[in-house]
Amino acid sequence: MKLLSVYIARTILRQIATVTMVLLGLFLFVAFLDQLNDLGVNNYGILEVSHYLLLTVPRTLYELFPIIALLGTILGLSMLAGDSELTIMRASGVSLVQIVWAALKVGLAIAVVAVVIGEWLVPLSESSARKVKIEAMQADLDMGIESGVWLRDGQMYVNIREVLPNLSALDVNIYEFDQEGNLRAMAHARQAFFNMEGWRLEGVEQTLIEQDSAKGVDINSAAWSTVVTPQLLKVFLINPIEMPVWHLFRYIDHLQANDQETAEHELAFWFKVLLPLSTLVMVILAIPFVFRSQRSMGYGRSLFIGIVVALVFYALSKSFGYSVLVYGVSPFLGAVIPLLLFFIVASFLLHRAS
Repeated sequence: MKLLSVYIARTILRQIATVTMVLLGLFLFVAFLDQLNDLGVNNYGILEVSHYLLLTVPRTLYELFPIIALLGTILGLSMLAGDSELTIMRASGVSLVQIVWAALKVGLAIAVVAVVIGEWLVPLSESSARKVKIEAMQADLDMGIESGVWLRDGQMYVNIREVLPNLSALDVNIYEFDQEGNLRAMAHARQAFFNMEGWRLEGVEQTLIEQDSAKGVDINSAAWSTVVTPQLLKVFLINPIEMPVWHLFRYIDHLQANDQETAEHELAFWFKVLLPLSTLVMVILAIPFVFRSQRSMGYGRSLFIGIVVALVFYALSKSFGYSVLVYGVSPFLGAVIPLLLFFIVASFLLHRAS
């Protein structure tokens, strides 16, 4: 059985690699079309677009892991079924449970890879991708993990340590220089809000610098005239799915402390926590389709249904999550209900196949 497990795993992994290439190619093509609106802006050309898309591959792959596991397992086991190898295995005394366990080992390996990519590779690659696009589209912008966002507005340099989901800014530092490059004023604001009248700074500490002296002034609230817009700051917002689980957990507490909406981040948190289980459920769900095709001689039809199920799972997970955000249902339920539904369906179909 050990040799058979290795053989089954190798066959499934080959098909998973094929599915991965096909789906990545499809999704990257769609992402390329999405970038056409920005193509040609300043230095954002074909090479920069290609570099940006290449850096987004880990996130795309991470989000597709459950679908890849489902389709790869269906194709792998279907190859064995098509050559009557599964029939021979069953006739030789190999139980359905043993075949399921062999496939689940592949699912466990894929789940581990998904966790590694999602927790370590995605945050690094997405940060680099964002930096490539920002630097190509606007030379006066810079972003660092430790220093926050740097922007230039004429003779004024602005440093924003954090952009909140409502596009307000925390910990804003403003440095103003004269034509000779001498620092003339600097200010620190606890928070900046944007309203119909423009930006408003709260909790301002300003220092005016003259030739031989400096004067400090504290201001509760002040207007801020700048070319910086909320739409520009939106570029620097980090997608919750890009954050490691432990970072998301801390950031949710941070948002709650600042009276910010946390539902989107909580939904991403539970999605990341449950992703390994989603991958395993998809592997289990794939097995009944293959054995059903063996019995009914409807292999092509079952494979087609499996592809449809993968698309339904992807669409249901996304749409149900967004519906939860709209109607205020618990983000945990938004993440777990689609997974629970598919687990029930997989268990029922697997029971019938046995």
